[in-house]
Amino acid sequence: MIAVKELTKRYARTTAVDQISFSVEKGQIVGFLGPNGAGKTTTMRVLTCFLPPSAGTATVAGFDVLEQPREVKKRIGYLPETPPLYLEMATGEYLRFVGKLKGLSGAELDKRVDYVCGRCFISDVKQKLLGKLSKGYRQRVGLAQAIIHNPEVLILDEPTAGLDPKQINETRDLIRSLAGDHTIILSTHILPEVEQTCEQVIIINRGKLVATDSVRNLQARTRGVESVLVEVAGRSGALSLEQVQHKLEQVAGVAQVMCKDPKDHRLVFEVQSQKGQLVRGDLARAVVESGWDLNELRPAGMSLEEIFLELTGSQAATEAKETTQETQESHT
Repeated sequence: MIAVKELTKRYARTTAVDQISFSVEKGQIVGFLGPNGAGKTTTMRVLTCFLPPSAGTATVAGFDVLEQPREVKKRIGYLPETPPLYLEMATGEYLRFVGKLKGLSGAELDKRVDYVCGRCFISDVKQKLLGKLSKGYRQRVGLAQAIIHNPEVLILDEPTAGLDPKQINETRDLIRSLAGDHTIILSTHILPEVEQTCEQVIIINRGKLVATDSVRNLQARTRGVESVLVEVAGRSGALSLEQVQHKLEQVAGVAQVMCKDPKDHRLVFEVQSQKGQLVRGDLARAVVESGWDLNELRPAGMSLEEIFLELTGSQAATEAKETTQETQESHT
């Protein structure tokens, strides 16, 4: 659906985007990440035909952004960080206006306005002026205008910026519900949002592509070792933490065993393997052969924040972490 090959964008002596290549399959939700100044916005502007590339190619739904921009724009819905609303217009009036700009008319226009109002949960404010709406409702109207013409691709820039926790959850649910019908590229600084919403992640830093993969695959690639959570319970009462930890540490290939908060008579450990070693099977056998109950054994992946830190450097990750913390604090 989206194919970018060696895309480059230069401004005078500055190279904002430097030969990046990636692809997005139909129906996917992809998180587009990078520190401030990494080239995210420039890339999105090239994909939406606001800026021409200096070199390389980018195609959307099979159409080249440089040679066929009108065809690309017909197939794209775009929501910038600040929704492009005319505050003196009523919601329904505004959506009809946008629909006409997108080539809709007559019964088809009426049908699409009703559809997007229902899909984005704004039917109850259809007659209200946009200037009277809350931030959350304005964001929903922004999403509605982006999908009014039923585009194949949605490009969303910070779609939950400035929303309260309830509005964030509603917007995330809405975006997830649009997957399948639309291919979505989602740019955000809130890293947990990408983990909860996106299937694939594209990370750029200083104009260069540093990773493109699923979150799970990035966890495996970045850490390079196996990390699992093990929950153990005794069959006849409390367990000795030291005894269980020692037993797990004796398993071949284990590098480190860290105790988590115990739960009643259950003990939880995070076990990290040596590089290139798979230890889950041996851990399970060690617990069972010791006469203990193995309640849980599951992978314990790195958070996206840790991956971001690893791939882009501490300064970038610190900026993202501060942005996430500020966002969370503003909602409490």
